[in-house]
Amino acid sequence: MKIGIDARMYGSGFTGIGRYNFELIQRLSELDTHHHYIIFLRKEGFEAFTPPNQRFTKVLADFPHYSLSEQTQFLSLLNSFQLDLMHFTHFNAPIFYRRPYVVTIHDLTLSFFPGKKMNRWFYRMAYHIVLSRVTRRAKMIIAVSKHTQKDLQKVLKISDSRIVVIYNGVNPEFSEPAAITAQDLSKKFHLERPYFLYTGVWRDHKNLVGLIKAFKQFNATDHGHDLVITGKFNPIYEEVVETVKTLKLKDHVHLVGLVSEDDLKALYQHAFAYAFPSFYEGFGLPPLEAMQCGTPVLASNASSIPEVCGEGNALFFDPYQTDDIAQKMQTLVDDPPLRQQLIQRGLERVKQFSWTTMAKKVLSLYNQF
Repeated sequence: MKIGIDARMYGSGFTGIGRYNFELIQRLSELDTHHHYIIFLRKEGFEAFTPPNQRFTKVLADFPHYSLSEQTQFLSLLNSFQLDLMHFTHFNAPIFYRRPYVVTIHDLTLSFFPGKKMNRWFYRMAYHIVLSRVTRRAKMIIAVSKHTQKDLQKVLKISDSRIVVIYNGVNPEFSEPAAITAQDLSKKFHLERPYFLYTGVWRDHKNLVGLIKAFKQFNATDHGHDLVITGKFNPIYEEVVETVKTLKLKDHVHLVGLVSEDDLKALYQHAFAYAFPSFYEGFGLPPLEAMQCGTPVLASNASSIPEVCGEGNALFFDPYQTDDIAQKMQTLVDDPPLRQQLIQRGLERVKQFSWTTMAKKVLSLYNQF
């Protein structure tokens, strides 16, 4: 077959979905010796991506998500290839595309947490139209967790028979020693104390303000730890910076920006603990990456997070209760044996998540058509 993959979110700049695209394409190139793949990329991804072999062809598809060109020019480009099967790796797709396709739904965040970027009525309407039509016409829908499957059933009334749950994986490279030492990392990011780490984007549902407020409560009695928050500064969510200033935490909370893969791995590996305070996640890859690095995880007990982390493998808290978050931070400091237990259980848990297994299941789905 000639199979298309929408990899317009290919690359680290798109965090989770960018990782999904990267790992899927890489693993398919290793597993599949029969099909030919057309990889559709935006300009940055097009320049960064090198086809792994002659069965992979890259095509420039520099059409932004939520744009008119996505619905018109991207549609025309896709039709010109007469694909046997198309894989949209996110719900954003031309709603009038009529050839066979599957779609991956990572989450329904915008259904529950619209955020501040696209919350006007016409954006909300466009979101619901695209999401409902793309999922309704898909031959099959890939959900990255059982929780996302349930959300699809709840919000869009989609039948179980049209949804297959395929978990994401964890890159085993996270378990390899980081290129940068703890001492050099401390110098680079001015880290003088053990630190709790958060990685990811700044959005309402990520509950960063709640995490910072909880850290303030924890810090009132424990001055021996810091909080490191990665992610590109987003002026739309300036309350993250403002909360740090208001609570006078600039000496203890480090906003280090979007970091490189090497620095990310080092931050994970040298962290005292990883904190994941989200109200909502369709999957939630960072806690597994932290576990892969041998770092204990403090995590929200909401949405898919307990499903992914697994019972007993993380110290869970109520993300709506800053007291609970602060208390769990203190528990981890006061109970070294518990911290060590979480490290060991986390290392076992991540063995259940493999990008190769994910790609095998996706390939098996392709082969049904």
